[in-house]
Amino acid sequence: MPIEPYEKLAKAVVWQAVKDYRVARKKLKKRPDNKDAQDTLAECEEFFLSHRFKLFTDIDGERLLHKLQEE
Repeated sequence: MPIEPYEKLAKAVVWQAVKDYRVARKKLKKRPDNKDAQDTLAECEEFFLSHRFKLFTDIDGERLLHKLQEE
């Protein structure tokens, strides 16, 4: 069964948040005072733990966040 366009969009949104989170963490390792990276990290964490995240995917946002923090 082909993936519906809205499913592709939902996966792209989640994947972009993961990429943004990883980039922000790398920036913060180099410059812990980077306000933009701090804000991005906080926004991503809030998204992963939100009800809105559950609308995009069946992935456990809290588990995903822990995995990302372990990287």
